[in-house]
Amino acid sequence: EASKVIVQGMTGSEGMKHTTRMLASGTTVVGGVNPRKAGTSVSFPQGDGSEGTVDIPVFGSVAEAMEATDADVSVIFVPPAFTKSAVLEAVDAGMPLTVIITEGVPVADTAEFFTAAQAKGVRLIGPNCPGIISPGKSNVGIIPADITGPGKIGLVSKSGT
Repeated sequence: EASKVIVQGMTGSEGMKHTTRMLASGTTVVGGVNPRKAGTSVSFPQGDGSEGTVDIPVFGSVAEAMEATDADVSVIFVPPAFTKSAVLEAVDAGMPLTVIITEGVPVADTAEFFTAAQAKGVRLIGPNCPGIISPGKSNVGIIPADITGPGKIGLVSKSGT
């Protein structure tokens, strides 16, 4: 619940949809990353259920987002062809945890960014994963919050499906 999350690909259709769901789950989303839309912001419904919107800033890079927001988690919603560069950008910036939702990422790309992450001490979850949720606290990814609850049991899934 203390994590500050940025969304790489927040301005795309999947990123928009799941950022809305993450905010509704109590996740602290502090920014998005899209070099073509840097300097803008995106309005989302208030995560706490109250009326109104919250404006989430869009940054040109992960490093800029980290510097401006103290983000410590990135979640990636970009197409497979762009996933390797998005992950390597997060790794190069020193993002402590990166959650890669994208499926269909080539194995060679995964091997390359996994090796880079290991060398830099960066933790990766994914690719092709549903994300991470602490029910009632925070949700980073695509897990529906209404199918989980707090307790002593955890679930690990290889695939988003």
